Amino acid sequence: MHGNSKIGASALMMAMASLTAGTSATPVSAQPVTLPALFPTPTSIDLGTGSITLGSAVVLVAAPGTDPETVALVRQILATAGVETIATAKRLPATPDRPHIVLGTGDTALVRDALGRSKATLDTQAEGYTIATVAAGAGIVTLAGNDADGLFHAVQTFRQLARRASLPALVIQDHPAMPIRGTIEGFYGAPWSMADRTKHLDFLATVKANTYVYSPKDDPYARDRWREAYPAATLSSLGTLAQTARRNHVDFVYAVSPGPSVCFSDPADVQALERKFDALRAIGVGSFYVALDDIEYTKWNCERDKTAFGPSGAEAAGVAQAQLLNAVQASLSAKDPGARPLIMVPTEYYDAKETPYKAALRKHLDPRIVVQWTGTDVVPPAISIPDAKAATKAFGRKTLLWDNYPVNDYAQTTGRLLMAPYARREAGLSGELTGILSNPMNQEAPSRPAVTGVAAFGWNDTAYDAERTWHFSARELAGGDERATAALLTFFDTQHMAPTFGSQPWQEQAPRLKAALDAVREALADGDAAARQRAIADLTARADAFANAPDIIRAGTIDPGFAAQSRPWLDAMQRWGRALQLTAAGLDAANRGSGAADRYFADAKRLAGEAAAIKTIPGATRFDGPIKIADGVLDRFVADAPTLIAVGSSDRGGATTGR
Repeated sequence: MHGNSKIGASALMMAMASLTAGTSATPVSAQPVTLPALFPTPTSIDLGTGSITLGSAVVLVAAPGTDPETVALVRQILATAGVETIATAKRLPATPDRPHIVLGTGDTALVRDALGRSKATLDTQAEGYTIATVAAGAGIVTLAGNDADGLFHAVQTFRQLARRASLPALVIQDHPAMPIRGTIEGFYGAPWSMADRTKHLDFLATVKANTYVYSPKDDPYARDRWREAYPAATLSSLGTLAQTARRNHVDFVYAVSPGPSVCFSDPADVQALERKFDALRAIGVGSFYVALDDIEYTKWNCERDKTAFGPSGAEAAGVAQAQLLNAVQASLSAKDPGARPLIMVPTEYYDAKETPYKAALRKHLDPRIVVQWTGTDVVPPAISIPDAKAATKAFGRKTLLWDNYPVNDYAQTTGRLLMAPYARREAGLSGELTGILSNPMNQEAPSRPAVTGVAAFGWNDTAYDAERTWHFSARELAGGDERATAALLTFFDTQHMAPTFGSQPWQEQAPRLKAALDAVREALADGDAAARQRAIADLTARADAFANAPDIIRAGTIDPGFAAQSRPWLDAMQRWGRALQLTAAGLDAANRGSGAADRYFADAKRLAGEAAAIKTIPGATRFDGPIKIADGVLDRFVADAPTLIAVGSSDRGGATTGR
């Protein structure tokens, strides 16, 4: 179930004002009390009267049994907010003389007392939480989780609140719409490094995601050599990752892909899967996944299966897969009755059409097993509620969406980072899905803008705002720095195009830049001299910002991995920016009747050629190739510019079409 956010129109306007304003050095007394902009959008926010200033000293009151790492995170947040002294106490005073931060789960007397003072009730949904701030005395901030996960999510919301100069009196009640939210490292090409995975798990915590599936296609011990044990060093590294996931309240799911060679009817292969999972369980992994995607399922890998299931074919494959998966599920339940259900991705994962294969799975697959589904296509342009209902019917259960965005491991994505907002997934899908897992790019840090949207949609799909969440992701990567945020949004726009397996993308390329360049074209074609000059001046300013953005990003993003993984794109963007600067100079010269225009245009063309020749980092993605920067928009404008103004036409009334 999910709730609608109780945010009215006026409150929403205040929230947007708060979003764009950010924090301010103005004294608190001069600040209006506004509804904070929070991501993911909470289920409900009720704004009260007054506000709390944390100041330099607070008292931290943690309920017995509170996770020490969650308490440590609160301390870190307070220190970042400028709190110098953090005292501790075991109970609340009648009237606090300093701000008191109370945290714990709702089954403790301390938290019940704190919530009672604010007349707030606990959100009792799974992973739910309540935050209540009371401005009485020096103020009380209560972070109350329905469970340990909910408390951790409350602290992540508090992290955003604590950036403000003051905390408004409010009550937030919040819980996720979808039970499963996160990512599946399921792409082809270079897998992430262990360091990247660690950073990614830390990032997932900040956006309230709760699931990470380890399933890189190029891990030989998970696919081609799946029967073999991991080397000790690799197993140890996976155990460390599992610990990092637990600290971040993220479920670490280990996936194996036996499909290319498994003999479904052979007990030895069932035992091989069990041994693999036992080894992972021994290092702290408790959730498991069997991937049967991207395999040839109309032929058997062994004669034994032909005897057991008859001639090969789609229906027989469904029966065989169900038998294997049911055996694995039974084994998991026997060894850990409280374990999460097995997850699987079927061989027919890319539509919801009725087929013999799906019918066989629907009939024979243990109903506890979670089935993944990618939508109406491998890379769907949109996903609607009727689409999800059709999948529910086809597979006999609500599916877990494997969303192939922003993954860039297929030919149509060559030379691209996919950084458009997460969009065109219908609000209300939470009623028909068990969750969403994003398949990210080979580049971990540049995947975060899209994954931020996936997590926010999974948390509260009915109140999800794609554009505002996109802006939030840029601010997070920039650590709140305004110049770096603006530079990142300029860069994101050059990587806005999202292809499909077909010829038509589902996100257009560089919409912000295209609108600006189209306005220049119109002014040059139809405007008077003053309008042309203004358009050229605007273009010059935009070109300067475009050319400067890469250096600002390199210096201003808080994770150096972002700049490193985006290096060739930033290099190409800088050259394209210089080409645009020269193009603007050429248009200005042509508008003034200067003979220098041709030289400017020639140099712009040369730089554009250099930019277009820059290639991806070898081996970083599945397909190497030339970098794409606002292709179809920027390159066309630079190429067309010499024809937009005739040299010597500075006093004409309209544009000419040639020189």
